[in-house]
Amino acid sequence: MSDPERARPQYGEYATPEEQRARIQEPESWMTAPEQPAPPTTAPAPVSVAAPALRADGTAATLSRGRLVDRVATMVLLAYGLLNIILTAPAMIDYRAYAEQVIAGMGVEATLSDPTTGQPWGVAAVAVLSLGWIATAGLCWLRARRGRLTWWVALVGGVLFTFLSGTLMVVPIMNDPAVWNALVDQVAG
Repeated sequence: MSDPERARPQYGEYATPEEQRARIQEPESWMTAPEQPAPPTTAPAPVSVAAPALRADGTAATLSRGRLVDRVATMVLLAYGLLNIILTAPAMIDYRAYAEQVIAGMGVEATLSDPTTGQPWGVAAVAVLSLGWIATAGLCWLRARRGRLTWWVALVGGVLFTFLSGTLMVVPIMNDPAVWNALVDQVAG
């Protein structure tokens, strides 16, 4: 192609590096940087598997493999806790059926004197379990935003609030005189 037939170049697309330097009037060192050898290293750089995430300030960050395992373990524990609440709440609220199962499990032949007194305890146990799950999930979220370990918070929260709700569920059974007398007779006899 001759010069008259050639299209007019835009943005230096046909220009050689020398023509570009002449046009922008920059020294040659600007176009070609001298190659410098890499500094010697004594040990290879650590390699980490990372997943993208965002920090609290909105900047991009990466999660190391250990942090990723921590987050997954936390999510699994929280999901298990939520599933536990969903599946056990109806049984806790129907306190008569729950008390019959517990008493039968203890091997005692007795029934609650007044089964209706246990229902508020069952509702309270569901409330403690639910509010405990919300508090645990919130604390895990705050710790995760700060880059701290969270799996142990989910585990301790699950154990603590399950124990508290279980204690609330057993109080009416242990305070019932008919059940208590049947237990004493079984142990003594």
